[in-house]
Amino acid sequence: MIKSVRLEAGKPPESISLSDISRFLEKPRGIIWVSLEKASNTEIESILSGVFNFHPLAIEDCESIGYQTPKVDDFDHYLFIIANAIHPDANLKDLATSELNIFLSEHYIVTCFTDEAMSCVQNIWQRMSKDDRLSARGADFICHAILDTLVDEYMPLLDKMDEEVEWLEDQVLANPETATLERLLTLKHMVMSLRRVISPQRELINRLTRDEFLQISAVSRIYFRDIYDHLVRIQDMSESIRDIVSGAVDIYLNSTSLRLNTVMKALTIVSTIFLPLTFLAGVYGMNFKYFPELELTWAYPALWFVFLLIVVLMLTFFKKRQWF
Repeated sequence: MIKSVRLEAGKPPESISLSDISRFLEKPRGIIWVSLEKASNTEIESILSGVFNFHPLAIEDCESIGYQTPKVDDFDHYLFIIANAIHPDANLKDLATSELNIFLSEHYIVTCFTDEAMSCVQNIWQRMSKDDRLSARGADFICHAILDTLVDEYMPLLDKMDEEVEWLEDQVLANPETATLERLLTLKHMVMSLRRVISPQRELINRLTRDEFLQISAVSRIYFRDIYDHLVRIQDMSESIRDIVSGAVDIYLNSTSLRLNTVMKALTIVSTIFLPLTFLAGVYGMNFKYFPELELTWAYPALWFVFLLIVVLMLTFFKKRQWF
């Protein structure tokens, strides 16, 4: 689907056709926003190449499938930006991301994505009809608003991760199980994947805050710095969660080792107690013809008394040594 609108300060948004876009590019008045949502490669080629004459490499990036590192390329008259948004279906088991491509010039902004409709774009598109400040501040401010919303959408997933790691910490201390370790390792993998997305995105926004691109005004750069601050905070949160998860894994392994040591200690004590008992039972179980004490009436109860005495003495000795 292709949506296009012309924005001018003090006027409501005006839908325009593809032919109007070509005329606008010849004589710019205000700004235009073209949004290609779940567009096919044919639609992408017809708009990006046929109408805007964008660079083939940028168009190829828009058509490619799979993860691409966030970046910004300067093509003199326009910027090409790749950003990654959190997919609506992202959860603690699968960090699904959606790629957003933005072409930014002084007089236009083009957004392109082939995945599900992005809420960050949809929200700004809806705000545009209610808030004329977006059109009054220019295409670079619309770009800021989209990226700001995109970055803010990372927070709900981070909050889920934070809640999950707190619950897993309690589980590790209360009742460490294999399932708990599996969830910890899954969460650790998720955090690492998120950090691989955040780090290049942070560098992308950092470049947009510098006095490097003519398409971004000095006023808008201040707002991009705010996005950068959000990303720094998000990265700090992800690193904190990663450290907590690593600590919880260590606690789990130590707890498991401690439980194993406790079991081995108990088995060792039992084996040690039975060692002299087994020796005596073996001696009197030998098939000799003459065993004088076996003829005594009190021999059998006396042997049981010796067994009990050995057990009591050994348990007392172990207790004094604090071996259990």
